[in-house]
Order: sequence, then C-alpha cells, then structure tokens
Amino acid sequence: MFTPQGPTFRELAVQALSSIEHGYDLLAPKFDATPFRTPQPILHAVESALGRLGPFERGLDVCCGTGAGVGLLRRVCDGQVTGVDFSAGMLAQARAAHPAATWVRADARALPFGPRFDLAVSFGAFGHFLPHEQPGLFAQVRASLRPGGLFVFPLPAPPRVGSKAYWFMLGFDAAMRVRNALWRPRFVMYYRTFRLADVREGLAAAGFEVRLLPLPELGVRADGSPNCRLVVARRPMGTS
Repeated sequence: MFTPQGPTFRELAVQALSSIEHGYDLLAPKFDATPFRTPQPILHAVESALGRLGPFERGLDVCCGTGAGVGLLRRVCDGQVTGVDFSAGMLAQARAAHPAATWVRADARALPFGPRFDLAVSFGAFGHFLPHEQPGLFAQVRASLRPGGLFVFPLPAPPRVGSKAYWFMLGFDAAMRVRNALWRPRFVMYYRTFRLADVREGLAAAGFEVRLLPLPELGVRADGSPNCRLVVARRPMGTS
C-alpha cells in the first residue's frame, strides 16, 4: 500500500492514536506518499467536468490537506484560490507546493468567510465528520458561496457487498469504533457514514439545489451505473 517514502507502521500507529488534528500534523510530510491522497484519475475526471460547468472566478478547497484540490482549482478558476484546513502541518505542505494560493487554518464547521467564492470543492474529507455534523458543514460551505456558486465533490459508488473493498471498509469502520470507545482523544474517520441519500437530504436542508453527474472517465459497474458520480450542489440565485 505504501511507497518506501511513506510512513512506517510505527508512525501510522502513533498517528492513529492521536487526535485528528495532531495526527495529520504528524502524517503531513509523508501524506502524499500514502494511498490516502486523492488519486489522480479522480482529480482529472473532476477537472474535466468542471471545465464544462464553468467559468469560475474564485475557488475554495474545503479540508484541503496537502493541496491536491487546490492544484485543480488553479487550473479551472480565473481568480484567487484558497485552501482551508485545520491541520497546520498539512497547510505547510500545501503552501510549499502552491505558494501562489491563499491558505487559511480553520475548522470546516466554522468557516471564516463571507459569500465570496464561485466554486467550492472537497476531496476525501467527509469521513472525518459524523453524520449529525454534515448538515452544519454543508451550511458553512453554502454561506461561503456567492448566489449561483457551486459546491462540488466526487462520490464513489459503494463497493459491492462481499468484495474486498466492502470487507476492508466494514473492518476499518469497526476497528475505528472500537478504538474510539477505548481511547481518547477520538480519531473520527469512517468510510460508511457518507451515504448518497443522506448527502442529498443534508445538502437540500442547507439550501442547495442538487444534481448528480456521472464521471465516465472512472468507468461503470456491472449494472451500467457509474463507478463515481459528481455531486453538484448549487446555491440558488437571489438567496441570502
């Protein structure tokens, strides 16, 4: 799973027994050498879709990590691009990779922006938010968008029941629940708590208009449905 440049087992264990913030501070220097970084095919597919949805002026990457999404935003936005994350270590890596972007340290559940962005994206961060936190997160993103602005993120289809990916996610979430029941501080990261029906309901409750676009570059399942969809949530015009 990991390249020789990635973290050791001991480093991963220390990270897993830390808080989310401190854990990512520790992992940040080697994060891009792990499988946790958003894969390039997903970034390319989202960028292609955004090219058809634009143009965009200002862009925001929510929970930006080391800046993979910011690199995409800089290619599809004509104006300033901003990344926000609560890990100082991850922001340091992102700033080194993209010095021309703006970097803000903040919790995504309390974004320090007014309605200034035309486009917001997020990649691979939603497992860090418990289901009851998701509507508040969506409301914060909506408040950061101009009327007509888009909040866009990829949402892979759930793995087939009984597949290796299914058992991995099930086992990971079970292990994380046991860890959080026995150890403090908690490290919230679950694969199976971000379901499409709940996401659509939460986005609608936050005041978004929601549609789904297939990402054909990422292939289809046996039943012909896409392996991954792009969730496109629009803040309606004329809303406060």
